[in-house]
Order: sequence, then C-alpha cells, then structure tokens
Amino acid sequence: MNKIIFSLIGAASFAAVPALVAAPEPAEAKPKWKAASLYQPACPPGLAKKDNGCLPPGQAKKLYERGHRFDRDFRGYTDYERIPYDLRRRYDLDPRDRYVYDDNYIYRVDPTTLIVREVLDAIF
Repeated sequence: MNKIIFSLIGAASFAAVPALVAAPEPAEAKPKWKAASLYQPACPPGLAKKDNGCLPPGQAKKLYERGHRFDRDFRGYTDYERIPYDLRRRYDLDPRDRYVYDDNYIYRVDPTTLIVREVLDAIF
C-alpha cells in the first residue's frame, strides 16, 4: 500500500513540475518599422522613402509655398531631366529654371532670386 501511495505522490509531483516552472517573460513589443535615422525613431517606411524628414505629404507641402526663398546652398533641387517627361510637357517647363519635385508637386524656383514662383500639381 505504501508503494502505491509513494508512486501516486511521485507521479503527482512530476505532473506539477511544469506548473512550477516560471513562464518566460513576454518579449518587448517590437516596432513595425525600423528607424529612418537617429532623429526619427519611428518613421513609417512610406515616409522614410520620401527623404523629407518623416513629414506627412500635407505638412511637406506647407514647407514650400509661393514666395518661399531657398538658401543659396540648398541642395534639394531636382534636375530637369529627372522630372517625368509628361509633366515637363504638360506644364511647359523651362530647362533653365530650377525645380523641386517632391510629394506630387513641382515647385518652380526663380534661378536668380531663389524664390518659389509657382507650385504645380504633379499627379498623373
């Protein structure tokens, strides 16, 4: 009889071992995207591709309005040849002007004053 009791106690103790083992700590929640840079730790991939400081399109458009003056050392101009041909033809763009092509807008910049003369909608 003692053997049966000891075997039942032993079996019960082995059955209880998994319940006594501590459950692993839950993993930290990982972000869905990687950091675009040191200063934008949670930039979604679509905005990270824009290379505009992780700004949504509506906010980026507000940066350059008609009359905005660019610095002389501004390096974000778009080469005339990099603007799609259909848009160059539609708006009769001059290769001598400077342009900023960003977020479906073309900003025509006067090359002498560096002031935005025109904001063109570049949606096909």
